[in-house]
Amino acid sequence: MPTVSMTVNGKSVSADIDPRTLLVQFLRETLQLTGTHVGCDTSQCGCCVVHVNGDAVKSCTTLALTCEGASVVTIEGLAKGDELHPMQAAFRENHGLQCGFCTPGMIMTSVEMVRRKGHDLDEHTIREELEGNLCRCTGYHNIVKAVAAGAKAMAAQGK
Repeated sequence: MPTVSMTVNGKSVSADIDPRTLLVQFLRETLQLTGTHVGCDTSQCGCCVVHVNGDAVKSCTTLALTCEGASVVTIEGLAKGDELHPMQAAFRENHGLQCGFCTPGMIMTSVEMVRRKGHDLDEHTIREELEGNLCRCTGYHNIVKAVAAGAKAMAAQGK
């Protein structure tokens, strides 16, 4: 079995894995980081989004071995101790979740969206950028509000 080594949420990790192991399996089953969810297994729903070297990636179709030497951040890696990341806090404060299943992927996608698009996001941009993330509960209104608020809060904190 090959060995994969990467940094996950700032911690160096290494494990012998089956070459077919998906990143989401590695995170959830090997590292016990269960915040990254598995929804569709086909890259359509987006609940498995994590950051690999700063880019939002759907981990359900990414082989763990392709992340050799990479820096991976999961939803668990956004908060600093008990202090939520501004985007996480915005989702809570703006009721941007209901069942919560899509929330980790929505938040991870949103944080990367702000990195790419800036802190002043209009509704059209947010909706367009979240196109690869599905929510079956909310109708997206509060998610869009949460992303806009999170983007502004990230600016205020210099993130």
